[in-house]
Parts: sequence; structure tokens; C-alpha cells
Amino acid sequence: MKYTSTRGGVSDVDFEGVLFAGFAPDGGLFMPQHIPRLNKDTLVTWRSFSYKDLVKEICSLFIPPEAIPRNELNGLIDQALSRFRHKDIIPVSRLKSDVNVLEMWHGATYAFKDLAMSCVGQFLDFFLKKNNRHVNILVGTSGDTGSAAIESVRGIPNIDITVLLPHGRCTEIQERQMTTVIEDNVHVFAVDGTSDELDEPIKKLFKDSEFVKKHNLMSTNSVNWARVMVQIAHFFYGYFQCVPAQASDVLPPIEIVVPTGGAGNITAGCIAQKMGLPIQLVAVVNSNDIIHRTIEHGDFSLGNTEMTLASAMDIQEPYNMERILWLASNSDSAKIKEFMDEFNERKRFKLPEELHKQLLAMMKSCSAKDDNILETIRRCWEENRYLLCPHSAVALFYHYQQHDSKQNLPRCCLAPASAVKFQDVVLRAGLVPEVSPEIEALIKKETRSTFLNKQDDWEEVLREKLEAIHQKRM
Repeated sequence: MKYTSTRGGVSDVDFEGVLFAGFAPDGGLFMPQHIPRLNKDTLVTWRSFSYKDLVKEICSLFIPPEAIPRNELNGLIDQALSRFRHKDIIPVSRLKSDVNVLEMWHGATYAFKDLAMSCVGQFLDFFLKKNNRHVNILVGTSGDTGSAAIESVRGIPNIDITVLLPHGRCTEIQERQMTTVIEDNVHVFAVDGTSDELDEPIKKLFKDSEFVKKHNLMSTNSVNWARVMVQIAHFFYGYFQCVPAQASDVLPPIEIVVPTGGAGNITAGCIAQKMGLPIQLVAVVNSNDIIHRTIEHGDFSLGNTEMTLASAMDIQEPYNMERILWLASNSDSAKIKEFMDEFNERKRFKLPEELHKQLLAMMKSCSAKDDNILETIRRCWEENRYLLCPHSAVALFYHYQQHDSKQNLPRCCLAPASAVKFQDVVLRAGLVPEVSPEIEALIKKETRSTFLNKQDDWEEVLREKLEAIHQKRM
């Protein structure tokens, strides 16, 4: 298995190479040069597998044994998933109105990012120990990625992690999950800006190949292929859990509804489709609707980033759309480079008719406003005494629309975070928040971060910080 950039400037890269990369050197994103197609017998066999077993099987398709021997790969995944609070890791809650909720938030930071990030941390540690090297992880976050990334590598001697978070644009709990980690290898910057704005200096640093090489710079945002790869597994698990019980040897289509921000998660769903999983995907966004406009109208144009209740999805430049368009274009890297060059210059482009048609065949979309989120949280509570986070609520908003209009295709709604992280939203819905002991303890902990205002040169501050880390680790 080798990897290529979506823009075609580099190919034949091995798994270790893409694991330690951020963006590809040509500005694109790494993807497998070949996506394995599974036959029906394999899918039927996998139907009885646990989530952990599915992660192992899927990772083994994209990580050759010469990179990580299979028995060691199994051990790394066992270790990565050992800290989850539920025995099934991602259980399904079956609620009234034919709702199936795939709870992906039973990890350390109460968000689905823990699933892939915990595995990526183990993969990194494996190669770093093997090669006796040090890396700098640079991460921008809209809410949950940063804390999951920190949690996966905190205290690991061969890794330093620097995280930029949008101060005041994620919840207090999300922010404290990052700023209360007082470890020598964790460095947090709270910036006065949006998640799209803080991504800009990160992109510039990754384009500086000499700087990247000198500082062993990498990313564990969903630009990193390994994150997307691990996430493929929960689409298989969700499908197998929600397929009707009577369909033992039949594989009927199921709709999987994906709350979507940066589009890394739904990219994994698109790859699961390409592998032969009979799923129909729905991308549900909040008021930051560039993905919805792209899917519905072929309009990939930048809008102003709005602050919403589903704050982790407050993104107007979803970089994983490049991967999705690459898949929809049948891996036409030349076209993708042309499209992305146009977007980077003009912040808009119109999808050609054939590409738009292929995208519509892969997924449909929906947009949920704040009022829709609050109404959905209230309805789910009234029907089930079950609290939703605002991101999970956008998925159920779509489901309730379809259910109430009698469009009852079997459906799995992905729940990316726990409601305990969004107490203010629960209160705005007129409900009483749940509080876990771990979340309560956060409020009392010491915090540490560096604030950057709009007048600061964020790129230069990051360069100076990474150089200081480099000097210290030499």
C-alpha cells in the first residue's frame, strides 16, 4: 500500500511517511493509491466483529506488515482502545422514533476524536521508539481535536505538541481540557480568531519544507491520513449494528448521518463506500454551510464563519473536501490541483457538472440552524430522557425530518460528543445538564496557555516556539 497527494505532486509514499506528514509537499492531502474492495463474504464475516476487531482489520489493509507487523499492530490498537469507558467502545442507543445513535464519545475527552487519535498516538510512539527520533505535532482545533490530540501524546518523551485554539469560540470545558494539561511536552496557544483563521499560519509553516524538515513537524488534524483511516471502522460498525436482524446474508443499504465540520469523518465514510459498504451518506452542517452548498448546488465558495451552538463545526474551509472531490473525480489529481488553486486564489469555484453529479451520488446534505438544534435536543429528551450534544443534535434533526415525513430507510446517526461538554447549550434548551466527576474536576484545575491577539504575528510566534523546542530537545 502506497500513498499519493490529491494534487499529484508526490506519490509512492509509504505509511510511515504519511503518518509523519501534515499536508503533502504540493499542498494536497495524502490518499491511498488503491482502495481495497471487499467482497460480500468478507462483509458478512465482519458483521459479527467487535469494533476493536474492525479497527484491526481495516488498519491492516492500509498498513502493510513490513511497516508494522500484524501482531504488533493488534497490540497497539488494543492499547489505544483500552481507556474507553464502555465495553463496546462505541455502543448504539436505540431510541423512540426509530432513532439509532452511535455513541462515539466514551473516550478520555468525551468526543469521537479520541477513537482515531488514541491509535495515531500509538502508531507514532511505535516508529519514534524504533527510529529514536523526536517530532513536533502542530494542531489547530475548533474544539475537540486539540484535547484528543493532547491526550493521545501527553508525557511521551519523543513528542512535543503545540495546539492553537479559538479563544471564546469553544466551550469552557473544551478549552479547559487543553489548558489544564500541565505537561512539559504540551504547548497551548489561545488565539483571538476563528478556527479557519488559525489554520492559516499552520498551512504556511507546512509549506516551508526546510522548516518542516528541521523541526520534524507533523499534524494530527484530520489532514493526517491515519486519522481518516481509523475512522473508517465506525462506519462499518454502525452499519452492522443497524442493519435489520432478519437480513443475515443480505446487505441492504443503510443511511449514515454525519455531523460535518472539517469533513474528515465523512471522508472516512466515502472510503467505506468505495470499499463496498452499502451505505448512503448524509452530511449535516450548521449555519456554516459551505459543504451543504457544495453538495446541493456545486457552489464551493467561502462564506463568513458564524458562531453557532455546534461550535466544533464552525468551519468555512473544510480541507477534507479536497479528498472527497478527489474520490468523486476518480482520482483525477490534475483537476483537483486546478480546482484548489482556483479556490485558494478566489475563495470560490463552481463544480463542473459531471463532478457535481458524482458528488451527489456519494452523499446528500442538510443544514441545521441553532433553533433546530435546540428543538431537537428538547424533543429527544422529551421522548427518551436522553441528552444530546449540539453536534449530535444536527444528525437527529435530519432524522426527525425524514421520520416525520415517513421516509424510513434504516438509519444510523453519529453522535460525536457527549452532552456533558456542552452544559450551556443544554441549559439554553431549558434542560438540566449532566455533570461527570471528570468534568467537574476540570473547573478546579490550574490552567496554562499563551494568548495571541489579532495584532500578533501568529506564524512568527509559532516559528519561535518550535525553534525553542528544537533547541531544548537537541
